[in-house]
Amino acid sequence: GSGSPGSGSPGSGSNGSGSIGAGAPDASATGTDLSNTGHPAAHPYFVFLGTIEPRKNHLLPLHVWRRLVERHGPAAPRLVLAGRRGWENEQVVDMIERCAALHGVVEERTDLSDAQTGALLRGARALLLPSFAEGYGLPVAEALAAGTPVLCSPLPAMREVGGGVPEYLDPLDGPAWMKAIEDYAAPGSPRRAAQLERLAGWRAPGWDDHLKSAMAFLDKLEG
Repeated sequence: GSGSPGSGSPGSGSNGSGSIGAGAPDASATGTDLSNTGHPAAHPYFVFLGTIEPRKNHLLPLHVWRRLVERHGPAAPRLVLAGRRGWENEQVVDMIERCAALHGVVEERTDLSDAQTGALLRGARALLLPSFAEGYGLPVAEALAAGTPVLCSPLPAMREVGGGVPEYLDPLDGPAWMKAIEDYAAPGSPRRAAQLERLAGWRAPGWDDHLKSAMAFLDKLEG
């Protein structure tokens, strides 16, 4: 009951028919000049930030996006994969290059400066991080600092940085990710607005916070 495609607020451009592409994207999707990133701001889009490697779980959003295109056609939101290609990425690269449904909807960007990455995040509906393992949730901090919602795995590293702000989703639960992405793509999304409200009280954890968290973890191991 936390929002659904097409459940935008009055005047949000939603036609109430369940189409995530109904009407123009709201100001948060179009208010940032993304010309430097080369990404069209005319469509709602999501960002996946990180090297393409197995632990990052790129296959999950790619399968979700194939379903989104099947369901919504040209109105499907866009996905930007911001990061270089790492090791053991053959399955992901093969899907990006060979899956016709993803062409023109999913794009890779490997050459973004810090400023361009910041602009890309600020215009996104959310940052996606369905990782299986993370040492530190730096992308979470980058997105939240930019005022961008985060959908991520419930890993300790993510929770340490994001606290109670992001939505934490099982990295194997494709339907849950699909529902969240559809909800966040909807004009005037109540579910996205709720995270933006939580984000207003967020602060980046400092080094002291990191040390306290690490010491608590070690104490738990010793106990």
